Amino acid sequence: MQRSDVTGGDGTWVGLSLDVQDRSRPGLCVFTAGARLLVSQMSLPVVLAVVDEHHEGVDFWRTDGYRSFVPPLRADAGRALAGSPQRWAHRFAQYLIDSPGSPLHEGRWLLSCESPLRRHADASHAEYWGSMVVDGHPNGCIDWFLHVHSWEVLPLRPMPDAGDSRVKAYRKQAREGTLPPVLLWWVSGLDCHLILDGHARFAAAVAESVEPPLLQLHRTVPRDDLATRTEEAVGDYEDELARFAELRAVHGPAVPDGSATAGPQLVRFLHGLNTAEQPTWAWPLPGGEKQWRHIAREVTGSQNWPCT
Repeated sequence: MQRSDVTGGDGTWVGLSLDVQDRSRPGLCVFTAGARLLVSQMSLPVVLAVVDEHHEGVDFWRTDGYRSFVPPLRADAGRALAGSPQRWAHRFAQYLIDSPGSPLHEGRWLLSCESPLRRHADASHAEYWGSMVVDGHPNGCIDWFLHVHSWEVLPLRPMPDAGDSRVKAYRKQAREGTLPPVLLWWVSGLDCHLILDGHARFAAAVAESVEPPLLQLHRTVPRDDLATRTEEAVGDYEDELARFAELRAVHGPAVPDGSATAGPQLVRFLHGLNTAEQPTWAWPLPGGEKQWRHIAREVTGSQNWPCT
């Protein structure tokens, strides 16, 4: 895997690009069977989901099968890396590539501290972040109607309460500002983030009403496509400058050279191209819908789920 730091136009670090090769199918994998999805880890069901026929949400059933691939994070590591999402990103990247149970597969990924999950000014951290967690265990609903583009957070196991021993330990770190990041995975088929690691850390941040530090993992534009589209964008930029040069030749130096507008546009485009979310890859479920229903019966103990 090749890693490279990604910065914004002002030089600020925004994420870590991961170029993964020779990893055809991940251990934590999304399968599809029509409007039905299965998230499995090392062939064990983790989440079963059914997309509403009117695309207003997703009904899900969560098992207790998920296991984090991140080892327990010690308090001294939190203090040593406090305030450095860049260093945390490199550490999490190593866990992602070393574990067979992570979602990484061949292609380009971004592990970023920039996230669409941002608190509204009129809500406290506890209110906002608590509201972003999808309720329900073992089953519930990801609401696309009321929460359109609000990108909720789906835990892969039940969230611990404020009195949990792990949460209590992390609450002290949350107050000190040394809480390790919560690792999220953007899954486009669910239109939400899954918590890969940090359930107790997220709960501690909510309990202390502080903003949880986040690192979001998502697919980005493949390397070959990135090179092609970058070349096209640079060509468009040069064409625009040539157009302004022709206007200046006719109308004189009062006409600007075009760099003041074309330059920033190119920078914004290239940054977006390098960081933009791409749809999550999903594999056809062997056996299709029939197999999905078979798995659902086994997982739910033949309870009447889903109702359709």
